[in-house]
Amino acid sequence: MPSHAPIQDHTPDPLQRERDHLSSSRSALRAMREDVEALDIRDVTGNWVNARILAGEIEVRIKALADLAHTPLFFGRLDYGHAPGVELTEGAEGESFYIGRRHVHDAEGDPMVVDWRAPVSQPFYRASRVEPMDVRLRRRFGYTGGELTAYEDEHLSDPAESDTTSKLLQTEIERPRVGPMRDIVATIQPEQDEIVRAGVTGTVCVQGAPGTGKTAVGLHRVAYLLYAHRERLARTGTLVIGPNASFLQYIEQVLPALGELQVKQATVDDLVAHVPLSGTDSAETARVKGDARMAEVLRRAVRSGIRMPTEPVMVIRGSRRWRVPAYELESIVSELADRDIRYGAAHDALPQRIAHAVLVQMERAGEAPDDRVQDAVARNAAVKAAVKACWPPVDPAKLVLRLLSDAEFLAASADGLLDADEQKAVLWEKPPRGLAAAKWSAADAVLIDEARDLVQRTASLGHVVLDEAQDLSPMQYRAVGRRCSTGSATVLGDIAQGTTPWATPSWSEALRHLGKPDARIEELTRGFRVPREVISYASRLLPEIAPDLAPATSVREAGGDFAVRSVAAADLDASVVAACRDALRHEGSIGLIAADPRIEALGDALTEAGLRYLAPGAETSASARLTLVPASLAKGLEYDYVVLDEPATIVASEPDRRTGLRRLYVALTRAVSGLFVLHAQPLPAALVD
Repeated sequence: MPSHAPIQDHTPDPLQRERDHLSSSRSALRAMREDVEALDIRDVTGNWVNARILAGEIEVRIKALADLAHTPLFFGRLDYGHAPGVELTEGAEGESFYIGRRHVHDAEGDPMVVDWRAPVSQPFYRASRVEPMDVRLRRRFGYTGGELTAYEDEHLSDPAESDTTSKLLQTEIERPRVGPMRDIVATIQPEQDEIVRAGVTGTVCVQGAPGTGKTAVGLHRVAYLLYAHRERLARTGTLVIGPNASFLQYIEQVLPALGELQVKQATVDDLVAHVPLSGTDSAETARVKGDARMAEVLRRAVRSGIRMPTEPVMVIRGSRRWRVPAYELESIVSELADRDIRYGAAHDALPQRIAHAVLVQMERAGEAPDDRVQDAVARNAAVKAAVKACWPPVDPAKLVLRLLSDAEFLAASADGLLDADEQKAVLWEKPPRGLAAAKWSAADAVLIDEARDLVQRTASLGHVVLDEAQDLSPMQYRAVGRRCSTGSATVLGDIAQGTTPWATPSWSEALRHLGKPDARIEELTRGFRVPREVISYASRLLPEIAPDLAPATSVREAGGDFAVRSVAAADLDASVVAACRDALRHEGSIGLIAADPRIEALGDALTEAGLRYLAPGAETSASARLTLVPASLAKGLEYDYVVLDEPATIVASEPDRRTGLRRLYVALTRAVSGLFVLHAQPLPAALVD
């Protein structure tokens, strides 16, 4: 029976009936895949290029139709009061739809499973007893190892049925995690769904407390936009930007599980990787280099080579000489400079403008030159020499090298923008001898990217998701904004988790640097993953680290799996190892989070104790569920159980106390089921009972 037909669960075993539909749907999915695999495209295309493109598209389609054995094909069912969009007539029955991760149809083309992104699926996430959206019944399914084991019904049109929290929904939210991040397609909440389904033309900024699902919302938004605007985004492209490689490794399976295989992922450093990075900056140096004022410093530096001509240009063609006087050349150069177009575009336009001036003289002399003559004049040696003198080419890396090495050049470019101390902070103490010897830092690479854009426009994508955005500098925001200047963005983060000295203090300022000042700001405060006791404990730090943010709430309770214990300094390592061993008795992933300087000693202690551990982002397994996480890499990750080592050391390892407390706030909120804090030094005052 097609899934859109009226469904009556009066059979002796409704669960078996749902299992039968699951089996039929899997068979239909296999048939869909086999149909694609059987396609013969040998005589379809006219040339080998088109054939290769079509073959690639078919290969992607085959991968998208894979049946993942342990991933439920559908997770819900909607029984409508009548066919959506059709007025109900007396005696008519509504339709039913199974909601899943992808569309599945039978041999006749009737849907067996409807994609969660389709309009007909939206009430699964939004319908309520107050606003049932014509849904009679919403059914959720429970799975164990890919096998359908339970279902739970909500009769939204029955006034006699009381509101209760779905047990299956709660179980799915709280299910232990082993391995990379999973999709949340079965548990998306109404406030999350509104963000996921927002239009493609507008930029959305999500301020989300820990555990509110902001990362998952951003990834599902990409999947939704690719479904609703696939042709448009196929042309312009999409990109997910994360804070580091470990984070990207952690989230990389979410979109493929939803059938989206071609979304690229990168860090900001990847975007601006124009030079090899081998240098580091102090916090103050990185802060100044990341300041938005550097954009104007670079603009001045790029345009500093523009010179007004003092000599005419003499173009010789055959027996004729054509003279463009200096005042006319000056007018051309001044006009290009006043238009403030890209430096490289003006450099390319200048010889054509000079050549046009010559052609005007030719026409006045009775000649009839065409475009080929103008191009030839533009390539004339005298014209090239004039262009080089007036508008010399700029190499972005060489320009930034000079700016950071030449005190006089920097002073001229930064006059009235950076004070003497700030100029001194960005200057290299020992200027390198040429590009090959330069030890570029991550902040330097962003400056080069800005200079490249001043010379030649950066290509824009259709949509960019920027996660953990609260840590970016203004110049990094500008680098990301260039990649979506004609598209839109989804910006995700938590101001309270900003742990860099150059972080912007508010989303309004950040969005201005991104080039999206009119973006809609949404706030998620209801947590689903972090237990209530844990988020309440961590929120004690908010008055000091983010006084304008409201504390998050949580639908979860930690039970007895939350403890803060003081130990003797000599026993700290052994106590941490013992806590990890105890945590491993529970199901799920374990994260041992510690200040970066403590990682080596704790790694040795774990090895000596015979406890195998992984690096952040690595896929856990039954034999290795413990991850040793430097506090600097904990952001965005989560573990079922967290053992937190010495909070005071985490705070002290940062450049200032506020940044240290924010780093601690991040570490405290990585736990999904349990948190165990061990300390030998005094805790921050806010965390002391």
